[in-house]
Amino acid sequence: MRVLRVHWLSDAALQEVYRLVVVSRLLYAASAWHGFTKASERQCINLLFDRAKRYGYCMPDLPTFEDLYESTDDQLFNKTVSNSSHTLHTLLPPCTISTASQHYNLRHRTHTRSLPKHDTHLCDRNFLTRMLYKDSY
Repeated sequence: MRVLRVHWLSDAALQEVYRLVVVSRLLYAASAWHGFTKASERQCINLLFDRAKRYGYCMPDLPTFEDLYESTDDQLFNKTVSNSSHTLHTLLPPCTISTASQHYNLRHRTHTRSLPKHDTHLCDRNFLTRMLYKDSY
């Protein structure tokens, strides 16, 4: 990025390059690997964003990595649930229609799928398990 700045690339163009190269590479397949990262590793990514904002490489109003990652996760999950020909759709648990929810005012879920068991802590970090249990408690 410093080399591009030395070659008189404007701030707007520099910020566009940062978004297209760095941010897109971090978000690529983030749904698969983000659940397995430690808090310290996520903090390093956020520090990278903060440093880039400080140097003017990215827009100051760029959301945090956590916000970007959550929005891409939500988009992927919504596409998976709504499209029966999606590759991940076959991995979803079956739909359940609970008669108990008809008699009680329960919290609304974003999906109608049954919730899988918590076998191991590694299964809880899986993309589909995380998204199925998201905002459930």
